Amino acid sequence: MDLFTHSWAALRAAISALPDQAFSQPSGCAGWLVRDLVCHLIIDAQDVLITLATPSNAPPTRDAVTYWEVLESPPTGDDPLDALTVRLAAAYQDPGLLTFHLEDLGAAAGRAALLADPNQPLATKGQVLTAADYLDAYVLEWTLHHLDLVAHLPEVAGPPSEGLARTRRMVEQIAGCEFPVETSDRDAILIGTGRRVLSPAQACELGVSLHRLPVFLA
Repeated sequence: MDLFTHSWAALRAAISALPDQAFSQPSGCAGWLVRDLVCHLIIDAQDVLITLATPSNAPPTRDAVTYWEVLESPPTGDDPLDALTVRLAAAYQDPGLLTFHLEDLGAAAGRAALLADPNQPLATKGQVLTAADYLDAYVLEWTLHHLDLVAHLPEVAGPPSEGLARTRRMVEQIAGCEFPVETSDRDAILIGTGRRVLSPAQACELGVSLHRLPVFLA
């Protein structure tokens, strides 16, 4: 749960330091500008608050790894929520309003996480998992989107090393495919989630199975 807090705080700090012109740059999410990504994170913060306030009496059905659904293909942007995110982001116009809204909701989500009972089952997306597992799953969310944030902004600080290591392990578990130890956590995550494409020769060199990769997560 501490890693959730650390990863989330680092992502919000990186966004708060962005100059206005950075919001119109592309992000690592195909088809999304940085402003669209930040708007998505506002929705994420809302989801965290809603889930932490939705206790369940049922036993857990998922954990931090099985929480994630694997899609057959990458998002196309045609999903209604994805399209709404882009329209909402454009409506903010002033990047300062985006960062204010993110920090307002994001700080609340962070406080709620600190107050959560790690063993409390929570209901979300038709699933039940403990607060500890739910927040652990979101380490992957924060780390992936932190990498998306800095994809075309190399001067911006990236995600914490602890979050990268944990996210790599989760991606490998989801894919059922381990990268060689010499592959950096960052590269393993980018390749594993389709953010960096491997040729068959590169996959052979790394010793990874292309039929297992990438995994598109939802």
